[in-house]
Amino acid sequence: MQKFTVHKGLVAPMDRENVDTDAIIPKQFLKSIRKTGFGPNLFDAWRYLDAGYPGQDPASRKPNPDFILNQARYQDASILLARKNFGCGSSREHAPWAIDQYGFRAVIAPSYADIFFNNCFKNGLLPIVLPESEVSKLFDEVTAFPGYQLTIDLERQVVVRAQGEEVPFEVQAFRKYCLINGLDDIGLTLRHAEKIKTFEAERLTTKPWLAHVA
Repeated sequence: MQKFTVHKGLVAPMDRENVDTDAIIPKQFLKSIRKTGFGPNLFDAWRYLDAGYPGQDPASRKPNPDFILNQARYQDASILLARKNFGCGSSREHAPWAIDQYGFRAVIAPSYADIFFNNCFKNGLLPIVLPESEVSKLFDEVTAFPGYQLTIDLERQVVVRAQGEEVPFEVQAFRKYCLINGLDDIGLTLRHAEKIKTFEAERLTTKPWLAHVA
């Protein structure tokens, strides 16, 4: 999992409340058995004018020119600004996969659905909760200033606005540790690889019948 320490990036505003996971990554794309390749289908039904299906060449699609991510000023955005209750709906882990694989490193919103919020941390995506009034200010600034960027300092737990003002945010200590060190659940387990090997060797010494025999 990619480490998250300090990130500075262009902000894209998703000015809708209650954006659910089926809007983030529509159900037809859940058929894939891979964990990769979901970025081109992020917000698929809003992003394109034609219906999307798995395995489709993105170059053959008809982009919706009115959708925010298709506008030139938001190309290469890596911070998504959203409204309250972002990520509601079904508990598909594909939603943070799609957001991350599009190129976003963080989402800023007043609130999130619980399962989506937890899934973000497990997949290297930082969901930041800020007061609704602060999020509204950011929407105003993003709209007013093309090329608007924010800096997110996870170690110090602050969002640094373009003019230098620092806005603090909370993050649970263990989740912060995992993001800063790039550790998902597998990575956390592999830190104890030697202990696991030692345990397995000792177990087979005392219970040799547990050994697999082809």
